[in-house]
Amino acid sequence: MSAPTPIEDLSRLRAAIGAGPTLLVKRDDSIPFGFGGNKIRKLQIVAAHALAGGADTLITCGGVQSNHARATAAVAARMGLDCVLVANGVPPPKPTANALLDRLLGADVRYVDSRAARAPAMEHAAADLRSKGRRPFVIPLGASTPLGAAAYALAVDEMLGQIPPPDLILLSTSSGGTQAGIIAGCRLRHLPTRVLGISADDPADTIATEIRRILAGLETLAGAPAGALTRAPVEIDDGFVGDGYGIPTAQSTEAIELCARSEALFLDPTYTAKAMAGLLAKVRVREIAIGTVLFWHTGGQVGLFA
Repeated sequence: MSAPTPIEDLSRLRAAIGAGPTLLVKRDDSIPFGFGGNKIRKLQIVAAHALAGGADTLITCGGVQSNHARATAAVAARMGLDCVLVANGVPPPKPTANALLDRLLGADVRYVDSRAARAPAMEHAAADLRSKGRRPFVIPLGASTPLGAAAYALAVDEMLGQIPPPDLILLSTSSGGTQAGIIAGCRLRHLPTRVLGISADDPADTIATEIRRILAGLETLAGAPAGALTRAPVEIDDGFVGDGYGIPTAQSTEAIELCARSEALFLDPTYTAKAMAGLLAKVRVREIAIGTVLFWHTGGQVGLFA
């Protein structure tokens, strides 16, 4: 990837919603490789680790339109590795968006009935490959491991090379790795910045538990004192999920349209639109009224073409 990704002012969006805090956006959607997004940033470290360990195949999972699966397939293709994707759902009759890119990238997509079936199917695929003398590397959902999250701890340093610390960083959160990394980066740099995740699917408590698990691993990885990261506040708002994962809401649809018309900024229906819906709602009721807010755009706009 090319770094740093831009930070842009959202003054027209701010004007459209009637002032409020200074609004900025960190454009990880603009990462040029593999259609960009936070998973490309994470995989830059995770896949390099896999390759250093002699892996010849990357295995991961997600939904049929998973951004992470597409990013993993792209990284595997660039590195000359095979790729197995375990997707919960049914094969689309005509692949579109990420599912189309998975096919173009040469990934072996295997379908299972449920989210719960993904992890066992990944392990089965890995065991089968090992029995044939291959060297698979299994990447958990979203590359949300301490190593993957470390990419976002480093991204905080990138941000600080561009702007002073914002008062609030707001982002979409799901498997927890991106938010954990940003929390860790802010904590390690002793920043006063709040980090607020807007859930795309799971309850706040579920995501918070996962983030704290990742923070514990990051604490060890960074050689930080006990509690340096695990005692950090973990803030999640699960009030913008609506009817479920990947199902648009009236607020998320408005966020997509408003950002496109005011800033030519494209959001995705599953993650960033719901996060932006949360930001807009909080500014409108003056829950967030002053200071500087950085919206960390985690990509996924390929989902607009699903």
